Parts: sequence; C-alpha cells; structure tokens
Amino acid sequence: MNKTALVVGASGIAGSNLATVLIDNGWEVHGLARKPQQDVPGVRPVAADLLDPANLEAALAGVAPTNVFITAWLRQDTEVENIRVNGAMVRNVLTALSPKKSVRHVALVTGLKHYLGPFEAYASAGTLPETPLREEQPRLPIENFYYAQEDEVYAAAARDGFSWNVHRPHTLIGKAVGNAMNMGTTLAVYASICKETGRPFQWPGSEAQWKGLSDVTDARQLARQLVWAADTPAAHNMAFNIVNGDVFRWQWLWGRLANWFGVEAAGFDGTIHPLEAAMQADQALWRDMAQRHGLVEADLGRLASAWHTDLDLGRPIEVMTDMARSRKLGFTGYQSTEESFFDLFAQLRDERLIP
Repeated sequence: MNKTALVVGASGIAGSNLATVLIDNGWEVHGLARKPQQDVPGVRPVAADLLDPANLEAALAGVAPTNVFITAWLRQDTEVENIRVNGAMVRNVLTALSPKKSVRHVALVTGLKHYLGPFEAYASAGTLPETPLREEQPRLPIENFYYAQEDEVYAAAARDGFSWNVHRPHTLIGKAVGNAMNMGTTLAVYASICKETGRPFQWPGSEAQWKGLSDVTDARQLARQLVWAADTPAAHNMAFNIVNGDVFRWQWLWGRLANWFGVEAAGFDGTIHPLEAAMQADQALWRDMAQRHGLVEADLGRLASAWHTDLDLGRPIEVMTDMARSRKLGFTGYQSTEESFFDLFAQLRDERLIP
C-alpha cells in the first residue's frame, strides 16, 4: 500500500529524525516547515505558515498524504496564547487536508508536560504526578496547550475518519538548530564554553534531579515508535509514552559527559545554578569561539535553549516514564542514553557546530 507522509515541523529535532527514518523505510516524505531545510536526502520540502490557512492550503495543493506526523509547536508568552496558537496550527493543517480524503492516520508528538503541567505551572505544587508516568493518568485540571492539540486531532478524526496516535517523549536528545527545547546541544555548548574558559562543568539543577532516577528520549527512538505505531493497526487510537528504555541518575551521567569534553565536573553543591544565568553573558564569547574554531553557527541563542534545560534539570521530583503500553503491543525499540549524548556530541563536532 502506498505510504506518503507529511511531516509537520520537519526542520526540528523530532521531525528531521523522523523524516530520515521514514525515507529509510521506503516512504514518500514531504517535509513542511516555514523555512524547510534541504539536509535530509529524499524529503520533498513544503514551505508554509501553519497560522495562515490560505498559504497552507496553497502550499499543500499538490500533496495528498496518507499519514500526517505533527511535530511542530511555537512558544508563546502565556499558556492562553500557547493554546490559541498551537491549537490553531494543528487545526489548520488538518482542515487544509480534509477535502483530499487521503489521510488515513495522524500522529501528534507532545511530551511529558502532559503530566507535569505547562510552562507557567511546570512541576509545581498541586500538579506533581506520581511516577513512573503512565499514559492512563488523567489530564491535570489546568490549561495546557498539549490538551488543545490533542482535542484538535480528536475532532478532525471524528470528522474525517482517520486513526490517530499521540506520542509523549521525555526530553528529546538530537540535533536541530534554532530549536526551543534542546538539552543535548545546550549541554554540549555549555561544556565547550567551560573548556574554553576553564570553568567547571557545574551541575545547574536540583538535588531531586541530581540524585533521582531519570530518563530521556533519543529523537531516533521517537522516530522508530512513530513509524511502528503508524504501521500497527492494533496500536491505533491511543497515546504512548516514549523514552530510551533505560534509566540513569544525573550524578552518574554528569561526569561521563564532562569526560567526553575533557572538562572538570562539579556536582550538586546545595544550590541551583541556572544555566540561563550562567550563559547569559556568553554571546560575544561564542561569536569569538565560532570565528577562531571555524564554527558554522555564531549565534549562541540558535544552539542553546538554557531556559528549557533549567526547567528539566530544576524539577523538584525525579521523573521517569513507563512504556508498558507500547511494549505489550510489540514495540521493542531501545537506545542507550549515554550513547544518545555521545552520538549527538560527535555529530555536532563533525558538523562544526561545536569546537
């Protein structure tokens, strides 16, 4: 059966890795973004603004996908605006495709803020869930743009008769430039600055995160689950958590990351040291490093998302994720977290994004 994918947000961490896996599995792939990148061979770029229905309809005029993978979002100043903007993005793309009657399945990528709360109330008193996080846990009684995105998918599925999945990764580890949530690259940039200046590689987060169990999601692992679920009818019409499949403690991993860069690791010392504050004066330093080391991206803000890394590493609870639902249905993907970071660091160095 013909399988044609539209990857919405194809330039991001999730979308670009998904596009590669789909191509490798023989899919025809269209990659939609405001400014599509051309670095994934075989992907047909679609330039469109998800908030402009007329522009979106015109851009998709010649595209009739069987599967839609939605990995895009835009950060706004308030959760009310996050709901308005990100809900509209999902609604607009599915509305533009509705007359074609080609879509058989839609996958939406959200994340663990489904359980931990939105940016304005992230992992705060009154919203802390039991861990490990499980898909059957109810929505929190607060506004959350992930819920708005889900509701748009459910409404369109009822209208057009397609099946759906929601995929909830933990912190995504993978390469993307200009991404708003990018812990792996943020830590790589921070370690590179530490090496350049002789600063210690200081743990920035909470004691609970330093000592507690955690997990993350390699973007390649997310892509594997997305393709598996799309191809597995028994898995349709449900939500799945997706993480690497191992657990770790940051107090174990932090020194290993430091060793990769040859810098001194400094652990939790009783105080949170936010990366956003530690790196706020490093723009000029990074521009100088880029010039001296021949790096291809001199804008620190396009590589590091310190604010989001601070959110993740500053949480007051340990966070790990249960994957029993997809395991029971046959998803066997696994990824070593240590290798997730090391593979990313090597890729960033090979592509001259870090020295």
